[in-house]
Amino acid sequence: MKAPGPDEILSRLEDDSAAIARAVLKQADSFDHALFMVGGPVRDFLLDRPIRDVDLLVLRHGKRGAAELARAAAVPGAEVVVHHRFGTVVIKQGESAVDVATARRESYPHAGALPVVEAGTLEEDLLRRDFSANALALPLSLSARAEHPEVVDFADGLADLVQNQLRVLHPRSFHDDPTRALRAARLAPRLGFALSRDSRSSLRDALRDGAFGRVSGDRLRREFVKLFDDSALGLDPSRALRLLSEWHVLAALEPGLTLEREAVVPLRRLGRAISDPPWHGARWRPWVVGLALWLAPVAPNLRRRTLRRLSVRGETAKRIGAFARSRDSWVRAVECARGRGAVDAVLRQLDEEDLQSLHATVAPALRRRIVRYASEDRSRRLPVNGDDLLATGLEGPAIGRALARIRIAYLDGRVRDRNEALALAREFYRRRGPDRAKAPKNSRKSPKSDR
Repeated sequence: MKAPGPDEILSRLEDDSAAIARAVLKQADSFDHALFMVGGPVRDFLLDRPIRDVDLLVLRHGKRGAAELARAAAVPGAEVVVHHRFGTVVIKQGESAVDVATARRESYPHAGALPVVEAGTLEEDLLRRDFSANALALPLSLSARAEHPEVVDFADGLADLVQNQLRVLHPRSFHDDPTRALRAARLAPRLGFALSRDSRSSLRDALRDGAFGRVSGDRLRREFVKLFDDSALGLDPSRALRLLSEWHVLAALEPGLTLEREAVVPLRRLGRAISDPPWHGARWRPWVVGLALWLAPVAPNLRRRTLRRLSVRGETAKRIGAFARSRDSWVRAVECARGRGAVDAVLRQLDEEDLQSLHATVAPALRRRIVRYASEDRSRRLPVNGDDLLATGLEGPAIGRALARIRIAYLDGRVRDRNEALALAREFYRRRGPDRAKAPKNSRKSPKSDR
């Protein structure tokens, strides 16, 4: 298959990424370097899908590789981050980033270990990758196009694109890097692909040999972070987890672990909320919400063991572990709440991740209440503040309680402006009595208690 020209390729990139890539290409031609686009962006280009990540590969020319090329190509204001261990460089400018790597080969000291990387050829670099569909390259520079006028395909990846399948490049691929199974579970439903028969056989062999037990919890957690983040690209996280369950990968991570039926619908709602937010609020971590929803139906002991296996620790682990119990309490409180102010009083106790988790689990009527609170009510400011109430004679914790009461009345429409809010505060002061509140500064005598 004849390779498209660089202009056609780069025109498919987002503007900032395209500008960075063009600068790298211009410098590669100046250095007479062979520069290629490789991996996922090539796959997406050929499938006519949006290209979000840009991966470029340069063949070493003397002592010059990716780092030297990136530094020479970086425009003023761009940041160049070099990862010497892996031979990779990231050029960042604004919100965009382009990865540039020197062609390399990998070896694995033992199954599940991080690879040892050293300089290699184009073929070695492509054949070290996870799946044939990602082992493709498009030539960009003059030098690269002169030597490779066609799409570079050493592993029959083009045929697998036609057949809509993911295929590992050698039988021990999952032994070398078991996390490739998690990447397959993300890619297959997102692309509409299936894992090839031979690849499923290779995965079963890796499971039989205990390869997943050698992978650190940190590496596994990072893959689950990507799994839930991929919902922004159109992935339903429940489909990825279902594949991992069907492939017996979840049980290999922790005996007894699976995807319970009760978690499917909440996870599907979470995926929609990530790709199309029902409201815009504070930043939150989709993987924390995802783990909370996925693990809520499982037994508490299994939930705790799974979090330990994924190296989820501290306050985050406590919150995920407690979500199932907390959710029931929150649901009851919201169901009993009468009026917008009462709903606000309940939901203001939740942070953004708790709120997203709750939204994904409840019935439509409660979801509407949560959306109204998150998109409208929680950002509304009261017509009075603590200093205003201090002047009425309230002090200490009483100010907070009075503000909470005013907020409920304000959201319910029973208080409309500053004067009405202060009137409610004065009534609150009178009900507390002179023995429990500070006397107003300008008052000649203490107000009578009406208790």
